[in-house]
Amino acid sequence: MKPLVLLSNDDGVRSPGLRLLRDALLSFADVIVVAPETEQSASSHALSLHRPLRIHETEPGMFGIDGTPADCVYIALYSKGRLLPRAPDMVVSGVNYGLNLGQDVFYSGTVAAAREGALRGIPALATSADRRADLPRVVLESARIARRLLELAGSEEGLALRMTRSASGEAVPPGPLFNLNFPAAFNGEIRVTKTGARLYEEVVEFRKDPRGREYFWLAGPGVSHELNPGSDTEAHDAGVASLTPLVLDLTAPAGFPLANLVLRPD
Repeated sequence: MKPLVLLSNDDGVRSPGLRLLRDALLSFADVIVVAPETEQSASSHALSLHRPLRIHETEPGMFGIDGTPADCVYIALYSKGRLLPRAPDMVVSGVNYGLNLGQDVFYSGTVAAAREGALRGIPALATSADRRADLPRVVLESARIARRLLELAGSEEGLALRMTRSASGEAVPPGPLFNLNFPAAFNGEIRVTKTGARLYEEVVEFRKDPRGREYFWLAGPGVSHELNPGSDTEAHDAGVASLTPLVLDLTAPAGFPLANLVLRPD
């Protein structure tokens, strides 16, 4: 039996990057696609708790859900066989149309879909590319990395690396979670990196509609980053793709002294 990959994204179930990646993954795995009906960029890890959701099977093995990327993975995993024939061996999210570098990982729906799988102990990969990148090449490289991760995650060595408890002491080890990014001028090299920092033009633009009512647009078009050795942003500047391992336990050990001071009696 082939391994089963659950494939999602935040660009929508009709995204060319998702469809091309599905075809590449099918060379070594069974693939079920569960993705948002419409684009959900920057939706982060939101779950839709206060409205009903609907599922639309666009074609056999491809499902669109009118919710967020995290909704899609959650529903797929807990739909009691309605969407998945068995538990997936891996969750892949992408290929996203646009980079997810630095602190983008906090806002990205692409990363959130993969993170939802990793939180359930499933190996997960988010993959994104510059809008000008060679998409077929990015898809082939993403599928190759996914296959290698799938092979290693199930090996004795991979399981040993995963069997570490978080600070919360959770019994189920989290699945490994990786964030993969391809620059426009990809030179063929992929480098293991840390998360860098991107500096966005922070803007709230106030406008009025034809009836005089005020509305807003968030964020400006400009983005830059400073030199940060070993980071995904540095790799991007060098034309190198970056593979960044992400953590699920957000506890900050460096914050314990301050927390203890806060609780110290006056």
